[in-house]
Amino acid sequence: MQKFLSEFIGTFFLILTIGLTVIPGHAGVIAPLAIGSVLMVMVYAGGHISGAHYNPAVTLAVLMRGRCSIAEVPIYLVAQFAGAAAAAYTAVYLVGPGTANPSIDVSKALIAEFLFTFALAYVVLNVATAKGTNGNSFYGLAIGFIVLVGAFSVGSISGGAFNPAVAIGAPLMGLMNWNTIWIHMAADFAGGAAAALAFNVMNPGDK
Repeated sequence: MQKFLSEFIGTFFLILTIGLTVIPGHAGVIAPLAIGSVLMVMVYAGGHISGAHYNPAVTLAVLMRGRCSIAEVPIYLVAQFAGAAAAAYTAVYLVGPGTANPSIDVSKALIAEFLFTFALAYVVLNVATAKGTNGNSFYGLAIGFIVLVGAFSVGSISGGAFNPAVAIGAPLMGLMNWNTIWIHMAADFAGGAAAALAFNVMNPGDK
């Protein structure tokens, strides 16, 4: 139950922050800074309880890395998707629905989502699960900042989800079209899996 609540709360505030900053159309750096910041603080808040995944692609990466059991995966996924849905409905209630991008370049979006989900999962594995960085105090900052970088870099190309839970919450808030969800699901899970494979190859003795 503790892990479920930690994942639900962290995912909820991540998606809520996305909705409350992106739907009103805050200009410039506001939305990416807010999103990266809330992820950072929620990672610090829940890291000691659940590992602070808040992202099904990260859960997949952690599973493949060997730091999460297959029995725990449904708990994480249900909590993450439930948190995303609850946050989406809360955001719409508070500020109304957003407006989805009417067109998206599928190939570019797939590449962008894959690359920065890979980067996110790769950072998580290295700063939050590796023996060489065990006990560090910068893990939350690193995780929040890679999402910030991704939002600035490819947000205009793919929407900058890097997270299947965000990909569910975004259309519920009117920020994405349902018919493009597969792009995020496919690319984000693939990015998480690729990051785990890369970590395992580079750290064969870190079990």
